[in-house]
Amino acid sequence: MRVDIWSDVVCPWCYIGKRRLETALGKFAHAGDVEIEWHSFELDPHAPRVVEGDPAARLAAKYGMSRDEAVVNQARLTSLAAEEGLTFRLGDSRSGNTFDAHRLLHLAADRGVQGQAKERLLAAYLTEGEAIGDPETLVRLVSEAGVDREEARLVLASDKYADEVRADERRAQELAITGVPFFVMGGRYAVPGAQPAELLLEALNRAWDESQPVVLSGDGPVCDGDSCAI
Repeated sequence: MRVDIWSDVVCPWCYIGKRRLETALGKFAHAGDVEIEWHSFELDPHAPRVVEGDPAARLAAKYGMSRDEAVVNQARLTSLAAEEGLTFRLGDSRSGNTFDAHRLLHLAADRGVQGQAKERLLAAYLTEGEAIGDPETLVRLVSEAGVDREEARLVLASDKYADEVRADERRAQELAITGVPFFVMGGRYAVPGAQPAELLLEALNRAWDESQPVVLSGDGPVCDGDSCAI
């Protein structure tokens, strides 16, 4: 069963949602049969490559609040992240355009390490203060997740995987996704936001049950090997 997830690498709730999904999968009886695919979603497609300035001040300006209120909100989010085992350092975050990060996540998917690359980029931005829009920083980060460094550099020097990123974003529009994370379980159950692990587990179970064939009771005549019932 496939789980499709739209998210951005500069989204705190996306990291919290990832951990909650992992908790749910830890309790899901069929976790070994789940394939996760990460899809691109840019929270700010028009952001410059590197955004300078105080993160709390940017948050305050975006949502029309005071800087002190923004700091309180960041502290509340940091506390929620800690409940999931995450250490947020939002005051050190160095934001920027994430289009290249998403292109490299598509490269990582082709190399079989998309999950590792997603984890590395989220941690780098939200806990380590890495500049998420800087090309050389991105190359180093995805190489730590198992992507060939030179191949990553060549991708960023071209427009490779740009179409894949835009296709993800068009699909998000078709699904009316306006915020992330956004989970789709088994192509049937949509779960918007970083919902509790219990709700994600319920969606996993429902999607799994509905993906399995219904077997009617009783036995009918069959052919088995080179003989048939008569």
